[in-house]
Amino acid sequence: MTDYFALLDAPRRPWLHTDELKQRFLRRSAEVHPDRVHGSTDAEKRAAQERYTELNSAFQCLSRPRELVRHLLELETGSKGEQLQDVPSALMDFFMEFSSLCRQTDSFLAEKSSAQSPLLRVQLFERGQEWSEKISVVQKRLEQWRQETESELKRLDSGWPENWNGENRAATRARLEEIARTLGFVERWSSQLRERFVQLAI
Repeated sequence: MTDYFALLDAPRRPWLHTDELKQRFLRRSAEVHPDRVHGSTDAEKRAAQERYTELNSAFQCLSRPRELVRHLLELETGSKGEQLQDVPSALMDFFMEFSSLCRQTDSFLAEKSSAQSPLLRVQLFERGQEWSEKISVVQKRLEQWRQETESELKRLDSGWPENWNGENRAATRARLEEIARTLGFVERWSSQLRERFVQLAI
């Protein structure tokens, strides 16, 4: 397995600043960019393209906190962590509210798509604005959850590598797995809400 941290000359830790990571990517990609081998053989061009593609994959992985944590866990333990589909307990109450909002919004979208009368369409447009506002409120809560979770990652990072190498290793690993799962659900739910928000605007 490719070590994306090593590929970008980045320290192996649970948080990397985006600007610094971008600078590392630009520096490394400039060294291997396919344009540098313009007059080379086809094999050398392909090799340069593969190196550049791998660097880009490394940057995409490490610039997303959830993917960074999963990659870190896989490098350090040989596993990305448990691939549990259960909603983390801290998110369970929110999940029930989120599910209810999605069901109600989907019901409204179905009603909207079947409306033929221009007058009814105007009324549904106004109701659609109300559903859009409800989605915006929930999206803000998800964004706040994402920010709080990333803040915890930064706190874990501030004690790195002591948190990982010390007696708290098992607890740190479990917390990193939980953070990765939480971020995964937040990303997924945010995406689902964005899709509905767009449908409401059509």
